[in-house]
Amino acid sequence: MIYTVTFNPSLDYCITVAQFETGKVNRTTKEAVYPGGKGINVSIVLKNLGIENTALGFLAGFTGQEIERCLKQKGIYTDFISTVQGMSRINVKLRSGEETEINGKGPRIGKTEIELLYRKLNALKDGDTLVLAGSIPAGMPDSMYRDILKYVKEKKIFTVVDATKELLWNVLEYHPFLIKPNHHELGELFGVEIKTKEDAIAYAGKLQDAGARNVLVSMGAQGAALLTENGDAICKKAPGGTVVNSVGAGDSMVAGFLAGYQKNADYKEAFAYGLCAGSASACSMELATRDEVEALLKENQCMK
Repeated sequence: MIYTVTFNPSLDYCITVAQFETGKVNRTTKEAVYPGGKGINVSIVLKNLGIENTALGFLAGFTGQEIERCLKQKGIYTDFISTVQGMSRINVKLRSGEETEINGKGPRIGKTEIELLYRKLNALKDGDTLVLAGSIPAGMPDSMYRDILKYVKEKKIFTVVDATKELLWNVLEYHPFLIKPNHHELGELFGVEIKTKEDAIAYAGKLQDAGARNVLVSMGAQGAALLTENGDAICKKAPGGTVVNSVGAGDSMVAGFLAGYQKNADYKEAFAYGLCAGSASACSMELATRDEVEALLKENQCMK
């Protein structure tokens, strides 16, 4: 079983305004509401690709109830922890020529809720996968990702981390199976600008030296680069298509990689699925579907 953890889930209110003007009444031309958060995005795409998984994390208030209802409607198993205070955040995604985001801060998570999460992690069995993705809400220690990997280090599970800065760097000593920085985040870790796939592979090697097993670097329209624990470097351009929505593309790449890896434990196949899943989400208003991913695999011969 794959378990995803989203510490700060959201309802994403996505609206389109023909010509947004500050200080005036603006009316939408399109609007939709989706459950959001990086781990939740991974769960949704995994389910779309036919991979059963369980979404973990923290929910609060009426927004939390709606997030869980949406996920159950999609057939995703949920095992969230309800918090006493606050409400799960609402993130506004405004599209009007360019995309603007206003993200809520979410509820405060206390020690009691964190202890409940650890109890749920006790249920993980050998061979399971644990995906940690996204930001840390108020009340949680900055070392949360590291603490969790330390807690499960004796279990024979696959750990995946999609985070930034110290959240990512501090988990490397526990040898995560996969980490997925984008090229901006990778450069930020080392104070450099990652411009090419060769740069990405070189600095991915430094993360491997620090403990990561496999490093997948998403690079937007340039595609992605993967440095495997076997020492293989795989780089490909993104499949063709018009980018209409950047939200969730990186999370879709993680989900696609895991779905592809489950087939034959082959890194080349996992990379292909990840690349096509990320592109399918980027070229759609919603997250990637199985048909969209398989169409890209076929059209672009990503498996070769």
